Amino acid sequence: MIAKRIAVGGPKTYLAAMRWLTTLLTCCLPIPGLAHPHVFIDTGLEFIVDDAGQLTHIRVSWAYDELFSLLTLEDMKLDQDSDGVLTEPEERFLTGFDAEWIEGYNGDLVVTADGAPVLLSGPLEPHATTEHGRIVTTHVRAVEGGPVSANALVAKAFDETYYTAYEVTRPVTVSGPNSCQLDRLDPDIDGQLAQMQAFLLTLDADYDLEENDIPLVGENFATEIRLSCPDT
Repeated sequence: MIAKRIAVGGPKTYLAAMRWLTTLLTCCLPIPGLAHPHVFIDTGLEFIVDDAGQLTHIRVSWAYDELFSLLTLEDMKLDQDSDGVLTEPEERFLTGFDAEWIEGYNGDLVVTADGAPVLLSGPLEPHATTEHGRIVTTHVRAVEGGPVSANALVAKAFDETYYTAYEVTRPVTVSGPNSCQLDRLDPDIDGQLAQMQAFLLTLDADYDLEENDIPLVGENFATEIRLSCPDT
């Protein structure tokens, strides 16, 4: 992995590779059903830090891919004029469609502080709209049990089953002290794809998915966001 500074609205680093991997997994596998992306989400994060350098909340933004957005809007009978813009009543109706989480769901966001897991609340203050026909939602997650130090914070957005592929292309920001520093580590996509391909070549038609765990590869393709806010 290569560290580099966060740029607001950072570059698309591997969407093409993700779509290529989808094709590989759906068309070239000797067995059906192995985990592969069905939904693509451009992700943004806002770390909300208090004056003492403590993380209190994280605001998450999800921009769904065009196909998922189209199917969802059609299913909910929204944007009937197909102009890609929702009315205020339509936005209110759409808001919260992705904020009803089952118990135990981590929101596809893993955060650690000094290596220890940070527990986050469920989605608060949900909002939904559209941008150029794509559904874009936001929600806020509070740090449970009180704020934690943001001096050595690491966040990764990923679905471990890889049903959903998250790409950190939307803004990643900090609301709080100017002394905070953001960095990112992008995954070695070529290396991960090579490992996946090598693994697939070891499988055959007799591979029993009921007796063998489906490989949880989502984290391998996750961008790592690092936040450093010196304690004051």
